[in-house]
Amino acid sequence: MKGRDSVDKIRWGVLGAGGIADRRTLPGMMKAENAQLVAVMEVAAAEAERLRVKYSAKRAYTREEALLSDPEVDAVYIASPVAFHARQIRLAADRGKHILVEKPLALSADEGQEVVQYCHKQGARIAAGLMMRFGGYVMAMKQAVARGSIGSLVSCGAQFTCWYPDIPGSWRQSRKSAGGGALMDMGVHCIDLIQYISGSRVRQVSAFNDTLTFGYEVEDSSMVLLRLDNGAMGMVQTNFNIPDEAAKWRLEFFGTNGRLLGDSVIGQVDGGSVDALFVGRTGGYDARQDVKRVEPVPLEAALGDMYAREIESFGHSILMGTPLEVPAEDAIQVQRVVEAAYRSSRDKRVIEF
Repeated sequence: MKGRDSVDKIRWGVLGAGGIADRRTLPGMMKAENAQLVAVMEVAAAEAERLRVKYSAKRAYTREEALLSDPEVDAVYIASPVAFHARQIRLAADRGKHILVEKPLALSADEGQEVVQYCHKQGARIAAGLMMRFGGYVMAMKQAVARGSIGSLVSCGAQFTCWYPDIPGSWRQSRKSAGGGALMDMGVHCIDLIQYISGSRVRQVSAFNDTLTFGYEVEDSSMVLLRLDNGAMGMVQTNFNIPDEAAKWRLEFFGTNGRLLGDSVIGQVDGGSVDALFVGRTGGYDARQDVKRVEPVPLEAALGDMYAREIESFGHSILMGTPLEVPAEDAIQVQRVVEAAYRSSRDKRVIEF
């Protein structure tokens, strides 16, 4: 950021400005107070120009090297197919750009670790696009667990599904370009949120992964069982073969003193609701199981644009030198859990860390 008169905004370039960037992240960037969009890049010139006009960027590029050589760009958001991430991250670090990259960072956790170490060597800061951490109810659930509102955590789970039929040429349906299917694409968010909210990491994994409905090579169905460092047990279900109309997106935590049942609190839009129940001190065993009625407590949450919060958080860390809220190392650790789930399903065994 040399030669600037003001450092109150991060000047952004976007690689792979279509797709999720166009649908969610760029609109969020427009709301972020400490962000200014300078350049967008898409391979097709007409698409690059369309995005430039839509978001009032200064320049449009069709080559990643050209955008990364732009002296006005301080940081780059990478939303290209996973297979391109590692190379683009290195190119960005070589040119002194800070990096926010969509998950997963690379096709393998080992490759992701290599590029993160490369960024550190080059002095570039790198964060992962696990934007669901910035959801209002997600943050409220994390605070409730941390203050002991549900007691000691014993069980947790997440369910995240969609309908994703065979699409010719889709990079997400190819193992070579995506690294995996429903678990890699959606399950990473679930695993990350379970760890983030609980404050405890996964230490055991057992899983089933299969392609039950469609013809592509990555899994369209996944069920993962987890054990956390604190002993709690968890479950993550992800599917590409459940109709959107039938889908239920859940995030749930049960403890010795209560529960948090999140309905539609995950996804690309900040919303949903949390059925929070805190029973306080529990008594002895009731053989009759005559459940005493306890009224749910409204869980307050400040809803907003997760993508705007993500961009602002990253920008604040760059401008102020504060720790990143979603360091790339967290995404690598989650990817190791995902890779363990694939090994568990293949080898029919429990994987321990």
